Amino acid sequence: MQTFGKAVAIVLLAGAVQAEDIGDATRGEKVFHTCTSCHQIGYGAKNRVGPHLNEIFGRKAGEFSDEYKYSKGLLREGAAGLVWDLRSLDAYIENPKALVSGTRMNFRGIKEAEKRADLLAYLRLFSDNPANIPEAQPTGVPREVELAPEILAIVGDPEYGEYLASECSSCHQSSGTDDGIPAITQWPEEDFVVAMHAYKRQIRPHPVMQMMAGRLTDEEIAALAAYFKNVE
Repeated sequence: MQTFGKAVAIVLLAGAVQAEDIGDATRGEKVFHTCTSCHQIGYGAKNRVGPHLNEIFGRKAGEFSDEYKYSKGLLREGAAGLVWDLRSLDAYIENPKALVSGTRMNFRGIKEAEKRADLLAYLRLFSDNPANIPEAQPTGVPREVELAPEILAIVGDPEYGEYLASECSSCHQSSGTDDGIPAITQWPEEDFVVAMHAYKRQIRPHPVMQMMAGRLTDEEIAALAAYFKNVE
C-alpha cells in the first residue's frame, strides 16, 4: 500500500507540473519586447504608460498598483469581479477592447494562441507561486532613444502645452478614446518626451509624426508632455 501511495503521489505531482506548463517562457520574453513601450517587468520595474506587470496573476483588475491611474473600463470590470488569471489574461492579450470596453490599452492584440501562451508563461515567472520576482536587472529592452539629462530635466508649462495641443488634438482625442489613433492622455511625462524625440530623430517610423515632432523645440515637447499628462 505504501508503494502504491507513493506511485499515486508521483502521478499527481507530475500532473501538477504539467498543468503549470503554459508555454515557453524563453520565447515569451521575446514576445514581451512588443509590450515594453508601455510596460516593465522584473526587478526595479515601474509604472510607465501602462502599469508594471510584476505579480499580476491573481490580482483584481484595476487594483494592481495604487500608484497607477486606471481607465474607467478596468475599474468597472474589477469592481464586477474580473481577476487576472490564465483565462482572463489570455482573452485580454488577444483583444483588449473586446474584453474591457473603454480600456486605454491601445494594442490590437496577439492573435496567435502559441505566442500568447509563451508570453503568459514569461509573465508567470514574475508572480508568486511558482516564483517570486527574481533579484535581477529589469528585463525590458533599452529605451528607443537616450536623451541628455538636461532635456529630461526641462519642466514643461502645461498652459503653453494646451496652446500647442490643438494640432495634436486634430488626430488624437483629448477624451483618451481610441478610434484607430492611439491615445496620448495621461502618459508619464518622460515617456511622452522620449517618444516625441524618437519621432524627431526618425527612429519611430511614422512620417506625419516625424514631421510634427521635427517642428518642435525641446521646451515645446516638454510643455505638451506636461499638458497631456493631466488631461482627464
